[in-house]
Amino acid sequence: MSAAWVAASVRARSMARRRVGAVGSRHIAEQHSLAEGLILLADSGYAERLARCTDLAVAERATRDTALWQLRVLAGWMPGRGATFARAAAGAFERDNIVALTRRLDGAGVAYDPFDLGALATSWRRLRAASSPEDLAESLRRSPWGGAGSGEIALRDVLSLVWLRRLAAVAPGARPWAGAGCALIAARILLVDHAVPSPRVLELVRPVLGGTWQSAADLAGLRAALPSSARAVLLGIESPADLWRAEAGLRATVEADGLRLLAGSHHGPGVVLGAIAVLAVDAWRVRAALAAAAAGTGSSEVLDAVA
Repeated sequence: MSAAWVAASVRARSMARRRVGAVGSRHIAEQHSLAEGLILLADSGYAERLARCTDLAVAERATRDTALWQLRVLAGWMPGRGATFARAAAGAFERDNIVALTRRLDGAGVAYDPFDLGALATSWRRLRAASSPEDLAESLRRSPWGGAGSGEIALRDVLSLVWLRRLAAVAPGARPWAGAGCALIAARILLVDHAVPSPRVLELVRPVLGGTWQSAADLAGLRAALPSSARAVLLGIESPADLWRAEAGLRATVEADGLRLLAGSHHGPGVVLGAIAVLAVDAWRVRAALAAAAAGTGSSEVLDAVA
């Protein structure tokens, strides 16, 4: 193992130890206002970007900016070949930049500046120059993202599937997460949106989910059609309205797997992947906790689902 991977692993473990965690997030959720919740994050890794936040949406965006910054820091510690690994992990942020750009080009308002990807951008430097929806669609087709279809939801689905497959290709430890993520997208398309999957979606998920799932009429049929490796994410889900519980459960699984990778005795990409997973889920937990605090509910149904 190279000295750079050892250094990256040490840094990854150090950053992961600073997470707020499940207990800390639950304590934030018990507060009676956003301001009270934010006070509990004053000594956390989120503090700098949460300073002077008074709006929940701004605070939620700040947690995502923090997660991206943590990824960029880890990327700086990785050896040269780790760049592909880090860039794949950052694909979720580039996806969201592309979706927001599509919205802006369609004349809708965009609340925030794009995520600052720095050296982790895959195609964003070229895509952001698009001057019309048609120009962006053509630029996407020519990029590693490939053709994505029309409509914001369809675009996000295709970009998410491309991202999941890309991450799985460079990080074997992420393959079960990617398979489960693909299954959840498929379930939503069929059973919530009641839509026919596009040829592009079918092309992207066929190597992961097979080619029979798209004819399922309900959750039981979908579970039966999925490969066993992707089926587990839907176990215990009885209604399409409860798919959010499956999404929360997947995050809990990613966190648990990430902690196991961090606890391993070896240095290397697995440890860094574990830290990236744990930090990403931590930012999600903090967002859920702040939303509960802002609502003054005293608890979070989302956090309860992953307890």
